[in-house]
Amino acid sequence: MAWEYVVNGINGAIKLVVNGDPELVDIAIRSVKVSGIAAVLAAIIGVPVGVVLGLSRFKGRGLLKSIFNALLGIPTVVMGLILYLFLAPAGPLGFLGLLYTEMGISFGQMLLILPIVISFTVSSIESVEREIRDLALTLGANKIQIMFKIVEESLSGIVLSIIAAFNRAVAELGIALMVGGNIFVRGGGLNTRVLTTSIQMYVARGEIDYALALGTILIAIVFTITAISNYLQKKWVGYD
Repeated sequence: MAWEYVVNGINGAIKLVVNGDPELVDIAIRSVKVSGIAAVLAAIIGVPVGVVLGLSRFKGRGLLKSIFNALLGIPTVVMGLILYLFLAPAGPLGFLGLLYTEMGISFGQMLLILPIVISFTVSSIESVEREIRDLALTLGANKIQIMFKIVEESLSGIVLSIIAAFNRAVAELGIALMVGGNIFVRGGGLNTRVLTTSIQMYVARGEIDYALALGTILIAIVFTITAISNYLQKKWVGYD
C-alpha cells in the first residue's frame, strides 16, 4: 500500500512532464526568468567588486572577505524575513512596491547570491594572481595589462561563480515564499509561483504527482545549467 502511493505519484509526475502540462511549463519558465534576472544583477555588481577585492590590498580587506564568506551560509528564511520587513508597505523600502512581485523575488535572490559571486571571484583571482603577476612583470607588462591578464585567467572561476549563484537562487524557498507569496490570481495577471514554492504548496495539498513533476524539472534545470557551464568552460576557457 505504501509503495503503491509512491508509484502512483511517480507515474502521475511522469505523465505531467511528458504531456507538457501548461501549469508546470508556466511555473518553470517563471522560475528561470526570476532567478536568471537575479544572477545577472548579482554578476553585474559582484564580479567588479570581487575583482577589485581580489586585486587590491588595503586595511580591512580581510574583514570584508570574512563578511562575504559568512554570508554564504545565511538561511534563506532569515533573508526572506528581513526582506519582508523592509519591502512591506510600512517598511523602509515599501515605496518600491516590490513585495509580492516577480521583481521582488529577483531582488531578494540577488542579495542572497551576491556573496557567492563576490567570494568565488575573489578566490579565483587570488588563485592565479601571484603566478600571473610574476610572469607578466618578467615580460615587462604594466599594471593594467597585469590586471586584465589575471581576470582573463580567472574567467573560468568567475563563470562558475555565476552558475553556482543561479543554482542557489532557483533552488531557494524562503525568499520566494516570503517576498513572492506564491500568489496566483486567475485572470488577474498576478502570479508569483515558482518551482520551490509550488512544490511546497502541492505537498501541503497532497498532490504528490505535481510536486514530484516540479521537483524533477527543478533538478533538470540545475543539472542542465551546470552541464552547459562545464561545456563552455572546456571549449572556450580551457577549464578541466
